[in-house]
Amino acid sequence: MPDRTPGQTVGPFFHYALPYDGDRELMPLGTGIRLHGIVYDGAGQPVPDALIEIRQADAAGVVPAVSGSLIRNGVFTGWGRCSTDLGGEYWFSTVEPGPVDGGTPFFAVTVFARGLLDRLFTRIYLPDPSGEDRLLASLDPEEQARMIATREPDGSLRLDLHLQGDNQSVFLTYPGHE
Repeated sequence: MPDRTPGQTVGPFFHYALPYDGDRELMPLGTGIRLHGIVYDGAGQPVPDALIEIRQADAAGVVPAVSGSLIRNGVFTGWGRCSTDLGGEYWFSTVEPGPVDGGTPFFAVTVFARGLLDRLFTRIYLPDPSGEDRLLASLDPEEQARMIATREPDGSLRLDLHLQGDNQSVFLTYPGHE
């Protein structure tokens, strides 16, 4: 019998097992904004088999509490999943999140990729963040910049994710998920 892959290892199987029709379309194409970027490994190479998930508030700052995120039927669920393409690019069609309880609007991001024993957590903030945010306030300006999207000329939001290296994205630790 061949050796088994350890249960905690995340393998490069995302393109086969997890994507579903409309997974990255929290809003119908052309009706919202495009959130996008490239996932890079420690050597600065695009990661062609990563999986990105986002969770966010709607434009009014309300975090949807609806079941059935896989079947939206025209309902904004605040959750999406996107596998990267061969060039490491991810993208979502969504809305800009509003501030929750007066805080700074952001997208909560989870990254799954080959070689990771567990998922990574980060945030993508809108350009020119406003409101109170303890996380952003706790970071130095260089780290803050690695969490703030840039607005492209077409109005889309871009933030590249770097899994390792000099430009490594800021990843978060939550109790019980270390």
